Amino acid sequence: MDPVPPAHSLRRTPIQQRSADRLARILDACAELLDETGYENLSTRAVAQRAGVPIGSVYRFFGNKRAMAIALAHRNLDRYADGIADRLAGLPATHWRPVVDAVLDEYLAMKRGVPGFALVDFGVPAPPADDPEGDGDPNHQVAARLTELLSAHLGLTPDATLERAVLVAVEATDALIQLAFRTDPAGDPGIVAETRAMMHAYLARVLD
Repeated sequence: MDPVPPAHSLRRTPIQQRSADRLARILDACAELLDETGYENLSTRAVAQRAGVPIGSVYRFFGNKRAMAIALAHRNLDRYADGIADRLAGLPATHWRPVVDAVLDEYLAMKRGVPGFALVDFGVPAPPADDPEGDGDPNHQVAARLTELLSAHLGLTPDATLERAVLVAVEATDALIQLAFRTDPAGDPGIVAETRAMMHAYLARVLD
């Protein structure tokens, strides 16, 4: 079963499995349409039609398309964390570089294979000035989840130094991977390799 987005991003949290399945279909449809039409042309009505649900079902969960995209971003982050946890389960806790590689590889896999991820990965396009609705900085949220996962697997204390280092690594990696996918729709291999080297060199300061 797909993780349910946090309650603050939903008008109503699904309780029954049937309702949770409907929410998942709505978010799946939202992701597909993002790839096809872009965020600006996304509409709740089109999502309802693609999901095969009444428009009222969409509005039962979301007040507008931005709230729907925020929920999709939360689901993506949960899936990312779950994917990393699955990868880490097969890795020893004695070497940190394969752990960092798993973090990058899972992100690349989502960039290449998850619908809608190119436009809504772990956050949504910035709101206009007259609509300052936001949901916190996505990279801070990603860094917090990664710090938790890395600390648990490697037996580290998640102190301020580690949290800051992971945040800087996330920000730098985000920028470089965006460059890699602008250069090549599948992610330019050379830039990806440089990104991996950068992550190893930088995080060695706190993980060695």
